[in-house]
Order: sequence, then structure tokens, then C-alpha cells
Amino acid sequence: MIRIGIAGYGNLGRGVEAAVKNSDDMELVAVFTRRDPESVKIKTEKAGVYGFDKIADFKDKIDVIVNCGGSATDLPKTTPMIAEIFSVIDSFDTHARIPEHFANVDAKAKAGNNIAIISVGWDPGLFSLNRLYMNAVLPNGKDYTFWGRGVSQGHSDAIRRIDGVVDARQYTVPVESAVERVRNGENPELTTREKHTRECYVVVEEGADKARIENEIKTMPNYFSDYDTTVNFISLEELKANHSGIPHGGSVIRSGCTGFDLGTKHTIEYSLKLESNPEFTGSVLAAYARAAYKLKANGESGCRTVFDIAPALLVDMDGDEIRAHML
Repeated sequence: MIRIGIAGYGNLGRGVEAAVKNSDDMELVAVFTRRDPESVKIKTEKAGVYGFDKIADFKDKIDVIVNCGGSATDLPKTTPMIAEIFSVIDSFDTHARIPEHFANVDAKAKAGNNIAIISVGWDPGLFSLNRLYMNAVLPNGKDYTFWGRGVSQGHSDAIRRIDGVVDARQYTVPVESAVERVRNGENPELTTREKHTRECYVVVEEGADKARIENEIKTMPNYFSDYDTTVNFISLEELKANHSGIPHGGSVIRSGCTGFDLGTKHTIEYSLKLESNPEFTGSVLAAYARAAYKLKANGESGCRTVFDIAPALLVDMDGDEIRAHML
């Protein structure tokens, strides 16, 4: 059995726990949290909950740690630290800082003789793989990525920080006309505003200035100002009834040409429709934890990304089974 530890127990940590429970070759040993361990209740009876400062005590009891912290401030610090002690997986998604994060984690993983796999999920992650495959097959072409319809947890949190807001959900929504133009092989030049819209469902305090709140949302730089944004004010009961889930998804599309005169058009599309973003992402992380375990057992060390992992390492099957049932 692959012995798994989870660092951080929010929505993503719970998604990883469910994925481990549904994997015959894995068992959850421990969850590590910065909260009071007594206040954290997990679903796995045989696993324990411990403070984050106890993680090193499990050096010989856990094979792979799945680090479920946030990309902004947590993962850049904790993944290198963990990599020196354990093999580790994270979902670091700040694209511009991936090379820096890779270098930091690689040094620590090699020092500890462990395997680390960073930026695992669906974007970056599965979408990244499909971009690579698409570019390899259609070198003369253009990539497009559309996200949604789905809840953006970061954008929802940004709305909740506005004075007078009780709670909020924000959905990223692809512009269907833009998607269809791409699918038709038109290779359009699309602005940020032309690719996605944003829908906001907002609960405010009694007597709050809705006009001010709507204006603050629509003009918020880096979040809403570059998009056509709709703000809907609703009751807390309606928010809980209709917007309590965390769905997401999207499509990555490449339109390209082949032939001696590049006159033959092709379109490749890979899409996801997810009822639960964290549960799906947790399942991706669990699969790559299996790969990290296999690589470490083979004597390898250092940092990897999804580009470096052979697909056969992701499944609990041997080569004969894979070739018989999937090839």
C-alpha cells in the first residue's frame, strides 16, 4: 500500500482524502493542519490529524505527501520544505512562477533523495499535457483555452472582502460565440473580454449600498475590470440553495493546418465538465502521488512536472493489463 499524507485540509484536502479512499493501492496515514488538530474532523477512521509542525515525525511512516496549500504564499515555502523529507505532490498554479518554484523544489528533493511533482491538477496539469500533445501534432496552429462555466474561488473571495458583502459566488463563463469561432477553425484574435464573462451572485448586509458594491466589483482591477460582469443580488437562503457547489471545467482547443501548402484544417479539443473542482483535482493529485511512489522506488530523485511522467505510472495496473485494456 502507498502510504499517503495530506498537508492542509480544506476543500482540496478533502478531495484528496476521497480519492485515496477510492484507490485500492493507497491508504491515508495522516492529515497535517495549521488549525487545532482537535477541531479537524476527517472521514478516514484509521488516519490521524496532527499539527503541521509534526510532519517530520512521520519520515518513515509516509511515502508521499499531497500538499494542499495555496499557491500565493503557502506552496512556495512548504513544498520545498516537505520535499527534503518526503516525496511530495502539489497543485502550484501561479504560471509565471512555475520555473522558480521548480528550481527551489528540485534542489530540496534531490538533497532528500525524494521525488516531487509540482503544478498537478487540470490547469496546470491535464490541460498542459493536452497543449503539448496538440502542439506536437499540429505545429502550425493556434491554442485557445476557455474556463468554465464554473466557480472561481479566488474571485468569489475578492467579492467577499468588499465592505457590506456577507457572501458571494462568482462564475467564469466562456463566450459561446467565441468558442464556436475557434471550433470552426477561424483562428480568431480574441481579447480577454471577448473570451469570458463573469457572473456574480452576492448577498449583502441589510441597508448596504448595492450601487457602490456593484461598482466596486465591476471596476476591480485584475479581477473584473477587463470583463463584462453581471452582478446579481440575492438572499443568503438562495445562495445556499442554488450556489453551494464548486463546479468548474473548460476546454483547451488547438486549430491547425497540415499538408504541403498547409491547406488542410484540423481542430483538436479536450474538455472537462466537473461537478466538484476540488474532488476532481484531488483525484488527479492522487494519481500523480502513485507515480511519485513508483519513481522513488526506482531510485529516482528531484522535481518533475506532468510533462515528465509516463502515463503508465499513473494507474494501478501493470504493462500487460494496460496494453490489453487501454491500447
